[in-house]
Amino acid sequence: MSVRLTVAQALVRFLAAQHTERDGVRRRLITATWGIFGHGNVAGIGQALVEYGTLMPYHQGRNEQAMVHAAVGYARQSRRLQAHAVTTSIGPGATNLVTGAALATINRIPVLLLPGDTFATRPADPVLQQLEVPYAGEVSVNDCLRPVSKYFDRITRPEALIPAALAAVRVLTDPAETGAVTLALPQDVQAEAYDWPEEFLAERTWTVRRPRPDAAELDAAVRAVRAARRPMVVAGGGVKHSAAEDALRTLAERADLPVATTQAGKGVLPWDHPCDVGGIGHTGTGTANALARTSDLVIGVGTRYTDFTTASGTLFRPGTRFLNLNITGFDAHKQAAALPLVADAREGLTALAEALGDHRQDLVQWISSKRDWQEQTDAAYAAPDPRARPTQAQVLGALDTLVTTDDILINAAGSLPGDLHKLWRARSSDQYHVEYGYSCMGYEIPAAIGVALAAPGRPVWALVGDGTYLMNPTEIVTAVQERLPIKVVILQNHGYASIGGLSEAVGAERYGTDYRFRAANGGFTGPPLPVDLAANAASLGMRVLRARTVRDLREALADAREATVPTCVYVETETADSVSGAPPAQAWWDVPVAETSTRPSAVKAREEYDRHVTARRRHL
Repeated sequence: MSVRLTVAQALVRFLAAQHTERDGVRRRLITATWGIFGHGNVAGIGQALVEYGTLMPYHQGRNEQAMVHAAVGYARQSRRLQAHAVTTSIGPGATNLVTGAALATINRIPVLLLPGDTFATRPADPVLQQLEVPYAGEVSVNDCLRPVSKYFDRITRPEALIPAALAAVRVLTDPAETGAVTLALPQDVQAEAYDWPEEFLAERTWTVRRPRPDAAELDAAVRAVRAARRPMVVAGGGVKHSAAEDALRTLAERADLPVATTQAGKGVLPWDHPCDVGGIGHTGTGTANALARTSDLVIGVGTRYTDFTTASGTLFRPGTRFLNLNITGFDAHKQAAALPLVADAREGLTALAEALGDHRQDLVQWISSKRDWQEQTDAAYAAPDPRARPTQAQVLGALDTLVTTDDILINAAGSLPGDLHKLWRARSSDQYHVEYGYSCMGYEIPAAIGVALAAPGRPVWALVGDGTYLMNPTEIVTAVQERLPIKVVILQNHGYASIGGLSEAVGAERYGTDYRFRAANGGFTGPPLPVDLAANAASLGMRVLRARTVRDLREALADAREATVPTCVYVETETADSVSGAPPAQAWWDVPVAETSTRPSAVKAREEYDRHVTARRRHL
């Protein structure tokens, strides 16, 4: 039996019938589609969404990149077991997806991209917004999405949708190889009718695998842990994706293992758990980094070992061994001579804990160091004068006094990720949502919308600096339209504070990192620009609370937390020339400095760079 439908109608019907199953729980995979319509998708996917509106919910976006960010926020909050689709027109609508797709793939988060494409039959050539490539007639702007997609296909014939759609869902539900999936849809093919087999449109369940460790690799891992004198765990986002928090806690408690966390892993243990030692690496805590510098075995669980985590290869001492538990062999073999343990994080941790039995480490030396770090956090959070303008750290401190395990904090770029990784006291596994794989400015507000859709009723906070806000405020309108009571905290410091500090450190003298008028000599000078971001947020439909002092801030945050409409707290912190109030970096990060210069600041910065770079090592 067959059903006659257009390609777009068949795709929507197919997506609505796909499910995931893990640990005996079945969920719908694609729960909604985001879209901005134009030529290339309005008559195809647009009409299909009208045709099957009861099957496929639709969310109206304002910016194509932001729609992908919202979908990523939703999928991450759903532990990658549910996802959203995103449809756009051809041309700029499609190329605007590239940044969001890169973010999704780098962070291993599933999202389905459905960009319109130029005519497959080419009745008119070129059409509006078509890129002409003299040497390749089949190329379109959608080919920009190939390197940032985990799967890419262009559907030039109706029947080609069947294998392509199945392959797309296979990748979306693959716990090791997921990311952005792109099905480019020529506008004429979308509207073309075809007789579809009923089997293609039937409900289908995809099992999300939990591969167990190889016996030989597990034996080697156990021997390495038993032989280590100062082992530690570095937990990454894979622990959360696997829902392996309880398994990690069991292993850490049984063996007395200190657990440090990456940006993606922070919160896998609550901040006050005895084994939690905080963030690791360039933005990490003094406690975790001190342990890393003396550890002889690093047990990496679900981490990619980015340069921030390893302090650009300078954090761990020579001779340190690595045992990497990861669901991908690619990541399990990082750090050169690492022992791989390729498995699902929960299965691998459980097997390791059982195999170790009653083996314990006598490692309690981090307790006093952790207490010292918490005292530094208390000092950074403290605001003795309630009438003063708050520092950025004091803003976090004010929020820290309000939140419970229900609250979710979202951030991605600027100086806030560093302060949050060092200072924030995560109370639950999913409270800390910092996108630091791509560290994409403009992620926070749309991601908050996606998270709010995945976790209705929970307070969702988007923490943004003025630079990030100016990049992408448009989805505020979507939050208003969807009646989602997200809380947006805008920290106004009149410039790019994070890059300003980095610029100063590398001899670039903060050039072009603050918002001031242009001077006659080409530089920037004078007072901050008269830009009112609070008024802008209000013009987009948000309720806005202005906080001028610490006292105002505390009251505004408490008000926003209880609000039932999208609410913005606007606070002006110290200027870009001032520090955030958090302790300085606890480890190095490699940003190359000019090797020669006539400016003293650059010469001094190069001397400092040369001193640090000699500590870099490869763990062979």
